[in-house]
Amino acid sequence: MTDIKRILFLCSANSCRSQMAEGFAKELLPTGRFEVYSAGLEARGVNPKAALVMKEAGVDISAQRSKTLDELEGVEFDLVVTVCHGAKERCPVFQGMVKTLHAGFDDPPSLEAGARDEEEALGHYRRVRDEIREFILKLPEIINSP
Repeated sequence: MTDIKRILFLCSANSCRSQMAEGFAKELLPTGRFEVYSAGLEARGVNPKAALVMKEAGVDISAQRSKTLDELEGVEFDLVVTVCHGAKERCPVFQGMVKTLHAGFDDPPSLEAGARDEEEALGHYRRVRDEIREFILKLPEIINSP
C-alpha cells in the first residue's frame, strides 16, 4: 500500500502562483505518490498570463479552477505550502500532523503593473514560473525531511 502525501499550495487569490505550483506538481512529482491541490483565501479565477507562460513550459493549467480553502474542507493535508506573504500571514491552523512551509514568490500581477510593455510583463510571469518549477523539483526531499 502506498503512502500518498496530500499537498496544498495556498495563496491569497488562487489565481497565479498557487495555480502554477499545482500544475508543476501534478506534472513533475512522481505519479501515485502525491495528491496535489491549490486554493486561496479567496478565488479570483485562473490568471490568463499564468496559464500562457505555463503552456510555454509544457504544462496546461487552463482546465484548473480557482477555489477557496472552504471547498477543500475535509481533506487532510500532509503539507501546506504558502506561496505568498498574504497567505502566510493569514494562513488558518490545520488540524492533525500537517507540516507547513512558506515559499514566498513574487506576485507577477503586481509586477506587471509597473511593466513598460507586454513582453516585460510576461518576463515577470516567466521568472516566477521558473522559480516555482525549481521549488517543486525539491519538494520530495522537503516532504521526507524531519
